[in-house]
Amino acid sequence: MSSYAAQQIRATGTANVIVVLKPERNVYPTTLEKNFRWTRHHEEIASAGAGDAGLESAPIEPEPPKIRYYPHLGIAYGTVDESGLESLHDEPDHIHQIVSAPPVQPIHPTGSTAPIPTDEITWGIQALNVPALWAQGLSGKGVRIAHLDSGIDGNHPALGEAITGFAEFNPLGHPTRRKKPIDTALHGTHTAGIIAGRKVRNRSIGVAPGALLTGAIVMEGGDLVARLLAGLDWAIAQSAAIVSVSLGIPGYSDDFAAVIQIVREKGILPVFAVGNEGPDTSRSPGNYADVISVGAANKDGGVAPESSSQRFDRAADPLVPDLVMPGVDILSANVGGNYRMDSGTSMAAPHVAGLAALLWEAKPGATIDEIEAAIYKACTRSPAMPEDRANRGMPDAVKALTCLLKPN
Repeated sequence: MSSYAAQQIRATGTANVIVVLKPERNVYPTTLEKNFRWTRHHEEIASAGAGDAGLESAPIEPEPPKIRYYPHLGIAYGTVDESGLESLHDEPDHIHQIVSAPPVQPIHPTGSTAPIPTDEITWGIQALNVPALWAQGLSGKGVRIAHLDSGIDGNHPALGEAITGFAEFNPLGHPTRRKKPIDTALHGTHTAGIIAGRKVRNRSIGVAPGALLTGAIVMEGGDLVARLLAGLDWAIAQSAAIVSVSLGIPGYSDDFAAVIQIVREKGILPVFAVGNEGPDTSRSPGNYADVISVGAANKDGGVAPESSSQRFDRAADPLVPDLVMPGVDILSANVGGNYRMDSGTSMAAPHVAGLAALLWEAKPGATIDEIEAAIYKACTRSPAMPEDRANRGMPDAVKALTCLLKPN
C-alpha cells in the first residue's frame, strides 16, 4: 500500500481503501464490515446529492452499509480508521491486497468554441484515415464500449441508436433508478459522439458509428472513487470490450493498478486520457503501463500545449502518453441535439476507443494485447511531434488494420 492512507489517517483519523478479495472469496465480505466506518463525510455527500435535480438518487438506508462491494471486480471499498486498517491486515483468508484510494478528478476540456459545421467528416476522423476502414464495411458494429463520464443525451439524433445500456451512480456510488440516458453536464455527450456518433444528414462525428455504447454517469461530484469503481464494475457486467475514461489522480499513484489489472483480466481494453496540465505532468491511471494513455494532437500535426506528458523510471512503457489522437477543436454532439467543438485529452481518448472498436469488428477473436499492439505499430510522429510529448505519435487506421490481420 502507498503511504497515502497512512498520511490521511494521521491527518484526519480515517482513510478510504480498496480491498481486493481473493477470487475464491469473492462474495459480499460481511466478515470485513466490522473494520470499516460510516463517517459524517458520507452523510454530507449523500445530502448534497439528494438536492441535485439531475440525479435520481437511491434513498440512503437508515443504517447504510459501511462498505461498497463490486462483485464483478471482486473488490470492496470503504473508510477505515487506524485500528480498522490494522484489523484488515489480519484477514488473510479473504484479502488478496489492500490499497489506498486517493481521490480522482475529472479531466475537463481546455476550452470549447462555437461549431463550424463545414466538414462532412470531422478533421480528426480524416486525420486517422478512418473513412478508408468505413469503405471496407467496418463501423464497429456490435462492439460494446463502456463510456464512463457525465452521461449521454439519449435524445441526440447522433446518439440515441448507439446506446445499448445506461446506468447512473449517485454521489456515493450507489445505482439509481434512472434508466433513461441523460447528461448531467455537457462532457459525456461530446465524448460519446466522438466514439460512436451516427451520421446525421452529411455530418459524421463518430469514429465507430456502428458501435454500441454502454453509458454510465460517474462524474461531476460526490465520491468519484466509488462512482468510478461502480462504472468499471458495470462495464464488466455489460460485457464491454473497451472502457473509455476521462478521470484521474494528478501525478503518479499506483493505488489503482490492481483495479486496472482486474479490468484487463476481464477482457476489457482500458483507454484513459493522460491529462491537460502540460509537459512533465500526467494523471493516474492514465500514466500506467497497462492502459492506453492518450494525449491530444492538433490539426497542424503538433501536440496541444496543454496535453500532459511525463517520463518515468521504469522498464515497461517509461513515457506517457502512449500516443496522441486528435484533441483540438473537435466537433461532436452537444446536449440538446446540436453540436459544439471542444479541446483536450478527453476528446482524444474517445478516438482510440472508436478505432479499437473498428479493429475488433474486423477480428472479433482478437485479444486486448493484439488490438493494442496493432494500434501502437500503426503510429508515426510528424515532424511537429517531439518524442517526449507524443511518444509513438498518431496511428493510421489502415495500417492498424493491416498490423492486426497480418501481424508478421
